[in-house]
Amino acid sequence: MKKQLLNRKQFTALFLSLLFLAVFSLAALSQADPPATAIKTKTWAEKLGFPKGKTVLLLHMDDIGMCPEANAAAEHYINNKEIMSAAVMMPCPNATSFIEWAKGQPIPDIGLHLTLTSEWESYRWPSVTDPSKVPGLIDPAGKFWHEVPDVIEHASAAEAETEIRAQIEKCIALGYRPTHIDTHMGTLYGTAEYATAFFKVAQEYNIPANALDLSDPELVKKFRAQGYPMNQKIIDLAAGYRLPKLDNFTSVGSGPTYEKKRADFLAMVKALKPGLTEIIFHPSVETENLKTITNSWQQRVWEAQLFSDPIVHQFFHDEGIIITNWKEIMKRFDKNK
Repeated sequence: MKKQLLNRKQFTALFLSLLFLAVFSLAALSQADPPATAIKTKTWAEKLGFPKGKTVLLLHMDDIGMCPEANAAAEHYINNKEIMSAAVMMPCPNATSFIEWAKGQPIPDIGLHLTLTSEWESYRWPSVTDPSKVPGLIDPAGKFWHEVPDVIEHASAAEAETEIRAQIEKCIALGYRPTHIDTHMGTLYGTAEYATAFFKVAQEYNIPANALDLSDPELVKKFRAQGYPMNQKIIDLAAGYRLPKLDNFTSVGSGPTYEKKRADFLAMVKALKPGLTEIIFHPSVETENLKTITNSWQQRVWEAQLFSDPIVHQFFHDEGIIITNWKEIMKRFDKNK
């Protein structure tokens, strides 16, 4: 079995790196250091009407629809009202069954994990679009390419846009309008042209993407120190995105034991600055089938336990953490326009 291409920490770093590189390329920027940005007066949490100084978390389940185990974990969290936000991979075998289930639920915040890659060795999927219309997205096996660089090498932005529109339309045709969109493995931040298509589609459908607010000088400084090309033109371009943005973005990290993973997660949340932070994770229930799909199965199983853990619940209560979702965010955004 082929190993997973990226662990979750690597995925987060790649996702953010691709985000900033995409925006950098889009603006055709020089490498000169930018002037200091204006001091951010309000977080997006405050702009949306949350109390000043509060940490607001958008806890988000990725990779739903990939397999029955992911669906079962998401349904458990939603049924228990512990996690309400998830994103479905529409090209995957179990996407339709999850959307059909979600249609009967009054609360969930279900979006789409727009998918242009198929990363596992033997458990793979093709495009929603007729492959003859998006040949650059399809590998010799008739599936999506395994890795993001392969997609970028072979597929045009027009093909990527055709496919992500098809995934959105498939979900709508099933009778469910997605509440948000994001990008599997960060592919849609892989080039400036892909990023342009991603944000264009989000704004045309009025469905928010997971875009970062880059007006915070400390956030810019942090990512510049890590080698990201953050200059004023990038910040100005990000400012032009017309839908709600995130103050921060991260993921649940991996760990050698469940207890260490939980401790690291709680420490990470405690260290967050006030504002709206999306934290992604990839829950699945444990089965032998899951173990044949991905070597990250243990982390996914622990992530299916983490947010049912009384210690985590008590931590959120003690710290005064506010939990939100994309559906609520858009309601607040529309109200405050």
